[in-house]
Amino acid sequence: MDPPRIFAVTGTPGCGKTTLCALLGEQGFSVESVIDLAARFDCLGEEDVSDGAAPVDVHKLADEWFDESNDTMFVDGHLSHLLEIDAIVLIRCHPDHLKQRLEARGYDERKVQSNVEWEMIAGTWSEILEFELDVPILEIDGSATSDVELMSEVIQWIEDGCPSDGVEATAAEAIDWLA
Repeated sequence: MDPPRIFAVTGTPGCGKTTLCALLGEQGFSVESVIDLAARFDCLGEEDVSDGAAPVDVHKLADEWFDESNDTMFVDGHLSHLLEIDAIVLIRCHPDHLKQRLEARGYDERKVQSNVEWEMIAGTWSEILEFELDVPILEIDGSATSDVELMSEVIQWIEDGCPSDGVEATAAEAIDWLA
């Protein structure tokens, strides 16, 4: 089996995906955002005037997008794990920290609350399990480490061959903010 090459960098909005991907890009890795890919492949819906977000047709994007390069690539976005990827970097963020980050971005109260709740219930894990994604997964608490340490941990994981105990075992040991 070939080593993983395309990595989804996923997690609740505000957890640090884009910051991590920017640092990885500075290290010479190829980085794409789900939004940019969706725009390139005509998979964006009309912008919602209430929150400024344009829905991504992730099913169409998964069908349309294929990376033909041989480069290690990181796909940044909270839907990235739903694309054709080889491994997942799942960034988590303590709900209190996440709330502060989202408020600092100017998100309205409803959007802040829904994202904090998604993080509290491990919503991304729910999707990973529901869609039976059988790829190596690295879960990291982005609120407990610096951005550079986070990047170093991801690079080390890749250099170590992306060790993973499997989705079920990794999920059983996942961060639980409600415990």
